[in-house]
Amino acid sequence: MTLTADLYFSFRSPYSYLAIGRYRRLTETNDVDIALRPVYPIAIRDPDILFTNALQGRYIFIDAARSAQMLGIPYRWPRPDPVVQDMMTRKVSEDQPYIYRLTRMGQAAQRQGKGIALADEVSKIIWSGEVDDWHEGDHLAGAVARAGLDLAELDAAIEAEAEELDAEISTNQDALAAAGHWGVPTLVFEGEPFFGQDRIEMAKWRMEQKGLTAR
Repeated sequence: MTLTADLYFSFRSPYSYLAIGRYRRLTETNDVDIALRPVYPIAIRDPDILFTNALQGRYIFIDAARSAQMLGIPYRWPRPDPVVQDMMTRKVSEDQPYIYRLTRMGQAAQRQGKGIALADEVSKIIWSGEVDDWHEGDHLAGAVARAGLDLAELDAAIEAEAEELDAEISTNQDALAAAGHWGVPTLVFEGEPFFGQDRIEMAKWRMEQKGLTAR
């Protein structure tokens, strides 16, 4: 029997990036279907609570980089950041040309059953440091194609159905809270949340208790 789970994910979260490829591999090597449930980052949902402690942002920068180093995952803070924000003042710009498009794209891809693949491929070009200016040229189109989708078709869908996609994303955010957490990445399996890129093995362990088998 194929197991199912939901992965709550943000394109602005370094820990989501560090987790997504490993969750994708889990679905490729084991009989489990993980649905992508993209959410808007805290900077968009509730900027007033973002980095209320001045130490929080500094710690995340340090910890994400060393976690990537330990895991052997290429990593660099995005250029540009998916959320336009002054990191000194923490002020979030009213003009956000990237994060709405990316998040809606993830939701549109999930409608086609390819959310995890798209999130993985797009996150790589944003976070790996392997390309500069991920938003320009054909970087994004190439990443979307590697996930088995077409960027022009996705962009047309998110332009035509932005309100519907945002309603689905809002539902994702409500479902994350209902599952007992607020942060990403959080995998929810049979109602149990597993928060963080360091809980993947624990989530797999729980799945194995419920009959997870290799493909």
